Amino acid sequence: MPLTFSIHATDGPARAGCIRTAHGLIHTPAFMPVGTRAAVTGLTVQEIRDLGAEMILGNTYHLALRPGAEAMRQLGGLHRFMGWERGILTDSGGFQIFSLAQDRVVTEAGARFRSYVDCREHLLTPESSIAMQEAIGSDVMMVLDVCPSSTTPAAEIEAAMQRTHRWALRSLAARRSAEAALFAIVQGGLSLAWRTQSAQFLAQHAFDGFAIGGVAVGDTRSQRGEVIAAAVEHLPGNRPRYLRGVGTPPDMLLAIARGVDMFDCVLPTSMAFQGTAFTSTGRVRLARMENRLADVPLDADCACTTCRSHPRSYLHHLLKSRETLLPRLLAVHNLHHYLELMRRARAAIHTGQYAAFLRTTLAAIDRHEHDASARVPGRRAAAPTSSELAASTPRFAIVATTSGAPAMLDREVGEVMHPGLGARAEAEQLYVTQARLGARLAEGGAPLVLFDVGLGAAANALAALRCARAAPSGARRLSIFSFERDLGALTLAASADGAAQLHWSAEDRAAALALLEHGACDEPQFRWQLMPGDALDAIARMAQPADIVFWDPWSPRTSADLWTVRAFAALRARCAPGAELFTYSRATAVRSALLLAGFSVGAGVAVGTKETTAAAVAPARPAQPLDRRWLARLQRSSAALPSDVGAKDLPAALAQIAAIAQFAPT
Repeated sequence: MPLTFSIHATDGPARAGCIRTAHGLIHTPAFMPVGTRAAVTGLTVQEIRDLGAEMILGNTYHLALRPGAEAMRQLGGLHRFMGWERGILTDSGGFQIFSLAQDRVVTEAGARFRSYVDCREHLLTPESSIAMQEAIGSDVMMVLDVCPSSTTPAAEIEAAMQRTHRWALRSLAARRSAEAALFAIVQGGLSLAWRTQSAQFLAQHAFDGFAIGGVAVGDTRSQRGEVIAAAVEHLPGNRPRYLRGVGTPPDMLLAIARGVDMFDCVLPTSMAFQGTAFTSTGRVRLARMENRLADVPLDADCACTTCRSHPRSYLHHLLKSRETLLPRLLAVHNLHHYLELMRRARAAIHTGQYAAFLRTTLAAIDRHEHDASARVPGRRAAAPTSSELAASTPRFAIVATTSGAPAMLDREVGEVMHPGLGARAEAEQLYVTQARLGARLAEGGAPLVLFDVGLGAAANALAALRCARAAPSGARRLSIFSFERDLGALTLAASADGAAQLHWSAEDRAAALALLEHGACDEPQFRWQLMPGDALDAIARMAQPADIVFWDPWSPRTSADLWTVRAFAALRARCAPGAELFTYSRATAVRSALLLAGFSVGAGVAVGTKETTAAAVAPARPAQPLDRRWLARLQRSSAALPSDVGAKDLPAALAQIAAIAQFAPT
């Protein structure tokens, strides 16, 4: 039977309804657990069923590579294959292809990519995606789309939107199954005009429902809200609306208030593997020592089997013991929390109380859950006063990290500086201590030159200054060059209130104020100089080569140009022999970029639970150099290389890395 959709109640734009498919009913608003490879990670089908899920999500890209379309046909489709008799929605594979930036070529025909299973080339087209989804036996299929990041140049976003429209019509023409519904996908980046245009174009055609794609890939929460509202306004009211890949509990609740019906996200299971639980009072991180002897459930208001059976102390013990039972128990709890949230949202809509329910729930969730930014899930940020849509919110704010330490939030890029241990502890452990800065200064001799790339709120630079002040008589003078485009974070940090919240000393604040006012700060033990503007341009003009580099710009998601082979090659050209570099990122693509730029690369110290990266210019060598085991993982990685290495250059780049001396057999 084809999909039907009925609306049973509304409360403003929020609506509660029911989708009927050949495999049963899906009550909306609905959350769909993600079963990418025919399994919701860590859980059995019976557990998913018992939790009350009515539809799960499978992925065309992964299932096409393994077990493949022919196996799906012979085995009776995904329902029979995995023993799931309820609804299945399948992603077309578009987002996964988008994520393979270094290993795919997109043309009008489709997306050509290399399989992570056997390295063979495949071509995914709108037609082959639909054929695979029909082999899977999906209840709801998605058209193949082009899903650029919201930070992609405008011309590329518009071109991707237009191609998505053409592919949507090809997908519609390719459909053969009378049972499977087909949803179109609204694209257009952050442009409200393009989102409107996309929704209006797709709404003219015979799609069974509509998805909003290309969000939560570089945008802020406020921008997401505007995009959702623009799309929903021009979509038919009698068909389901699906927000793809989103998200956190507040993301979903706010989207329901704008008229969205369906959601999916990997967070409930992926965060379970990190020891994080979603609760009615916010996220609980079981690694924290406060849980070691806590004889209370994860959530006193939760009726899931985990909360009924196990106290936090036991779950903390499982985490510290690295028992695989822990992520299973947390996945059960997190999915129960998400599904119960949908049940409560539906009830509130039916009683006309959704607005009050939204306010009460957001107020009860810990403040890092519903900030107005796009920070990486798990990082703590400031709570809005009433809603996350306040247009007058300042760009920078001082917030608490997961450990309770103060740190700086940039709402515009959606990231927190030093999100784990906090600014001071992380700067000292990752940069100053790991660089052996005190010992190197104590050696005496010519000034030691430090490039501080990504000044931010000056945590790394101030940690280095404190180290220089503590150096013995006769020590080398420290010469710090701090590279930064925007001084807003430092300006806030150096204010009276900011310095107090960050626990700066009077000397720290005086140095920062001098840097802001004069562009430099001189003391007997050091000279601190500001290098404003584009970091790579400034580095190229440097007359003094670096002895040490603290590489701490925003993440590759936000500052992609600073994590490329080109960037690290430009840096290496301005490094002294034996110079060392330290950075918080352990990403495979970052380490590959450093290797291709001519650095020796190794694992850095662990900061909290997170490994970092250390690199060096010959003749120096990292303490823990990457070895052939890492090289083997690189060969299997689907995100092996930085953004400036194209798919056609992949084999040569991998061969170049494999030939580096540090990977020679011992």
